[in-house]
Amino acid sequence: MAAGSFRRSIASQLSKVLDLPPENLIKSISAVPVSKKRHVADFQFSIASIIENSSSDCLTQDLHLQAQQLAERTVLQQVWKDGSEYGVKSELFSTVPRQKAVIEFSSPNIAKKFHIGHLRSTIVGNFIANLKVALGHEVVRINYLGDWGMQFGLLGVGFQSFGNKEKLKSSPLQHLFEVYVQINKAAEDENTKQLAKDFFRKLEEHDEQTLSIWKQFRDLSIEEYIRIYERLGVHFDEYSGESFYQERAQEVLKMLEDKGLLQKTIKGTGVVDLSEQKDLSTVSTVMRSDGTSLYITRDLAAAIDRMNKHSWDTMIYVTDKSQSNHFQHLFRILKLMGYDWAERCQHVSFGLVQGMKTRRGEVIFLEDVLNEVRSRMLQNMTSTKTTKEIQDPVETAEKVGLAALIIQDFRGLLSSDYQFSWDRALQSRGDTGVFLQYTHARLHSLEQVHGNAELTDVNVACLQEPDAISVLQHLLRYDEVLYRSSQDLQPKHIVSYLLTLSHLAAVAHKTLPVKGSAPDVAQARLCLFHAARSVLASGMKLLGITPVTQM
Repeated sequence: MAAGSFRRSIASQLSKVLDLPPENLIKSISAVPVSKKRHVADFQFSIASIIENSSSDCLTQDLHLQAQQLAERTVLQQVWKDGSEYGVKSELFSTVPRQKAVIEFSSPNIAKKFHIGHLRSTIVGNFIANLKVALGHEVVRINYLGDWGMQFGLLGVGFQSFGNKEKLKSSPLQHLFEVYVQINKAAEDENTKQLAKDFFRKLEEHDEQTLSIWKQFRDLSIEEYIRIYERLGVHFDEYSGESFYQERAQEVLKMLEDKGLLQKTIKGTGVVDLSEQKDLSTVSTVMRSDGTSLYITRDLAAAIDRMNKHSWDTMIYVTDKSQSNHFQHLFRILKLMGYDWAERCQHVSFGLVQGMKTRRGEVIFLEDVLNEVRSRMLQNMTSTKTTKEIQDPVETAEKVGLAALIIQDFRGLLSSDYQFSWDRALQSRGDTGVFLQYTHARLHSLEQVHGNAELTDVNVACLQEPDAISVLQHLLRYDEVLYRSSQDLQPKHIVSYLLTLSHLAAVAHKTLPVKGSAPDVAQARLCLFHAARSVLASGMKLLGITPVTQM
């Protein structure tokens, strides 16, 4: 922990006045949000309980003033000292135990649409993983592919009828999707249905030729996924999938039977009774009538396997809210099986995105979205007259475009549905990812022009203007915002904080010139802008955004 953190500094100073241990005071000190009313304090300290027996107003004012001066003096030093770890080194996290987290996210279905819901799962899961890593937790990122089940019977038959090996190699996701759509039209035919069942049965029986076709579909799809994830700046520690657990799912069914939890229905399917009264009012189907496993059975096998393999403290599933029921059943069955760690499983759900269309029409693949946002951003950048030539405009457009997508997605509660708008997402002013990138690039350019500030030369007393104090006050709150997001796993707290920081920095950039100011004032201002840019960059990276230095 950073012993010189401002809360600790303030607490140690106040402890001398109050004759109390600093540890007792730290939790009572919180940063005050930036206010339009000037001259509010930087920190508020809950002193009512401590001085209720004292009638001294002077003491209250003295504490107030001391806290404000200490905070303003130490915040720049703290940002400078902690660098990219500023905020996460705060004493607010000192009592939080370091844990191992397994996070399952993205998880597209091979041969089906890699749709906009998978983009949400991908960026939300990536944010949660980034935040946990930054806070010192160990994280395992798992992409659990939909790579098994009856749809592969259909796909196999479809490929035999409509497949093209060249197309499969050049764009596997596109081609497999086209094949899947074609065979689905024919799937009403009883003969096609039977062929699909036969193909899937051969897969389950490990027929070599059938497995080899399936493996080719899977391998080529993963290669293409990895290329798309690289564009998003996302990586996975493990590519797993339902196929890994088809045999273990049979072991799970045997365990359920041994524990007396598996019941057979008249139709021959296997169910687990989840009702409180054990009256079969709520059941979860875990086995087909032919004895084969279902999605939930494979999920049970995966959860047990991950605990054996990773000994995790928490496991988080990131999917849309339509799967809430599925995860309630999953966790409940695990608990009935005697796995108490099921209580440490969590489903982070999100709402649907509406109105996401490219110029070519309805979105099918994530790559279409990434290409569209890059081309629109490039068009916007070339239409604005910038004096400087950007070194790599296409890469810059990609990073700024991705920031636009992420910020529009993360502004509200994850569980809310939202209406996507290209125009709103790509505005360069207002509460957008483009504005965050623009602010970062401007502050970076300021440092390039005037050289980096050296903290040793800085006289913080030069920063007396209200616009400077607003930025300082806002910087003080960063750890509280991180703490809040770490508790509820909602990125909106960080998004809101960074947008406010960008607006405050933009105002200060106009009213507090570095050029033409006295040397000590110029250095202090440069140091202030450096701190703002540093915190802005750190927060953006947590959200999965790569800050740009030119645009």
